[in-house]
Amino acid sequence: MIRVQNEDFDIGAEMTALSGNGDVGALASFVGLVRGQEGDENIGAMTLEHYPGMTEKKLAEVEAEARNRWPLNDCLIIHRYGRLKPGERIVMVITASSHRQAALEACAFLIDWLKTSAPFWKLEERGDSKEWVEARAADDQAAEKWATKK
Repeated sequence: MIRVQNEDFDIGAEMTALSGNGDVGALASFVGLVRGQEGDENIGAMTLEHYPGMTEKKLAEVEAEARNRWPLNDCLIIHRYGRLKPGERIVMVITASSHRQAALEACAFLIDWLKTSAPFWKLEERGDSKEWVEARAADDQAAEKWATKK
């Protein structure tokens, strides 16, 4: 399941919803937050932009890839857009499987993909300036490991 939304989400409610099936033996999750600092600079807010329709299509493709690679009972990707302040939630991924290893690996795969390839653009407010967030080599390296697995 994929949701791209402006509003916040309830972590506990989302976890409960995915754990309701008796076949689920493991849930793995990740929640990403807006940082309040980058290096020695304070971040006042972050604005996330996306192209509706294209974003959901790309997220559906990667969700399908995760379901193809691992035996998942269910999967949830929530990604927010709009102006968010430090400490607010940006993204949540939950994977449900009969076994923990599949849930953990699929969750890591989805987060690595979202960090590098999801069609979101981030504009950070730092003092009186605004800067687009650039891709990071470390994020690309983390995603590369999945190209050779499974």
